[in-house]
Amino acid sequence: MIIKRAIYISLLTGLSIVLTRMLSIRIPIGGIEGVRIGFGPLPIIIASILFGPIEGALCGGLSDFLGYFINPMGPYIPAFTIISMIRGILPGFITYNKDRLSFMDYLISIAITQILASMVLVPLSLNIFLGLPLKPVLIPAIISQIFLIPLYSLLSMKIVNVIDARFKVRMSR
Repeated sequence: MIIKRAIYISLLTGLSIVLTRMLSIRIPIGGIEGVRIGFGPLPIIIASILFGPIEGALCGGLSDFLGYFINPMGPYIPAFTIISMIRGILPGFITYNKDRLSFMDYLISIAITQILASMVLVPLSLNIFLGLPLKPVLIPAIISQIFLIPLYSLLSMKIVNVIDARFKVRMSR
């Protein structure tokens, strides 16, 4: 079972790297990527809900760290790896003791995660480490999350249900 879970985490990590580094829309602000719109966090969220917060954090941390070395976008900043790990911890932590998850469970866990990560921590990190002003980063982040939070919630729910029904991988609670 441990090997099976490691394989799933590896696949989700690789998928997150591809979705983040190669299939995202990047909006430059001040010559630096200020906002990224895409589905890179989705595999991390799925890993967290399927396997728990530790595996979600592992998936998030590895996705950012390995993704940087595969396709660097600016200097390596460990704060972004920690933010990616938080994206992996929160959904699994919030949904950990629930056997059946409703759409509302997904929506709440993903909203909390994305608001904290994408609308608070990323803009603050861009400001602190790269000197980008908050307002030009925060406005597109808020607008994108209005659409991405419900979309991530719906896709996560559908994907988790299909994977769990087919392969019975969700951690027993």
